[in-house]
Amino acid sequence: MKITAPHLGNVYLAAKALFDGLEIEYIMPPFNNKEALEIGSLHSPEEMCLPFKIMIGNYIQAIEKGANTVLIPGSCGPCRFGEYCELQINLLNKLEYNLDFIIIDAPKDIGIKELYNRINKLSSKSSKSKYQKLKALSDAIKVVNLIDEIESKAHYLAGYEKVKGECKRILNSCKREALKCNDPKEMIKLLEDYKNNINNIEIDKSKNPIKIAIIGEIYTVIEPFSNLFIEDKLMDYGVSTKRRLTPSWWVKDMALVPTKLNSLDIKKGAKEYLHLGIGGHARECVGETVLAHEEGLDGAIQIFPMGCMPEIVSKAILPTISKDKDFPIMSLVVDEMTGEAGFVTRIEAFVDLLERRKKDALSWS
Repeated sequence: MKITAPHLGNVYLAAKALFDGLEIEYIMPPFNNKEALEIGSLHSPEEMCLPFKIMIGNYIQAIEKGANTVLIPGSCGPCRFGEYCELQINLLNKLEYNLDFIIIDAPKDIGIKELYNRINKLSSKSSKSKYQKLKALSDAIKVVNLIDEIESKAHYLAGYEKVKGECKRILNSCKREALKCNDPKEMIKLLEDYKNNINNIEIDKSKNPIKIAIIGEIYTVIEPFSNLFIEDKLMDYGVSTKRRLTPSWWVKDMALVPTKLNSLDIKKGAKEYLHLGIGGHARECVGETVLAHEEGLDGAIQIFPMGCMPEIVSKAILPTISKDKDFPIMSLVVDEMTGEAGFVTRIEAFVDLLERRKKDALSWS
């Protein structure tokens, strides 16, 4: 078994830790780039959204490197993502790739027993004991929790750092070094060291940076290539950002869905404007916006792929929240035709708007 999985934020590090622990060969696709998008766009239906096309590019690039088993994230939700796995399997079969597919769905959709069977299939080629397999899974979860925590802290402290670019340097170094690790314990130790490094970074408490919430569709929010590396750009501008949707958040949320105890704060925040789940992460987008305002952030940027139905609904709700709360919100729609120059111009204009608002507010106080 030579297994691969699509890029999804920091998941590649957790996947590497998991398969290193299971001693199963993991073929990581090249980091998302124009070539992956071009390959995916060539083979995908034209009307499909950006995440679908990039994922297809990931699979094909990994298959060309020898992968024969594809781990596909699935969903039975009402949005188009609910059909992803079937569409992707059919597409890859039509391209005459001889592959095994393992679909990982939320337990509420397929049941705990079926989820266990699929995970067991995933680890069936490992010679490790049952305890060692569980330990490998536990280590992978610990890895994704650590890297998400480091990334979140780096994005927020970028607005307060004394040495410009220090947070970004530490974060990038952390990811590079973690990828070199071939043992889960080694990777966890390295991430814990970097967590201490980022926590001990020199900050200027007298600074009052612009603070922006990053909200929207989960893939385009957490996968940097799909959003043209917006968080890196905002770090360069000295902006503090906060993003609730992360791979580790997704794992916890999925595990708690059957108990209905998942994301209670987000649901409470969204209740006034969107009290039902309509698919995707539309309710999360709305709830996160309200929470961002309550936490004193200066504004929010919504990012979603062209044609994403749940996010189109949330985008229609956000102007009402913006008016009610006097809270600036900008929506950015991305697809394979998105140009970086116009994208950057809009981000810079939004940051300028927030800076002027903050100066005006301070002058009146």
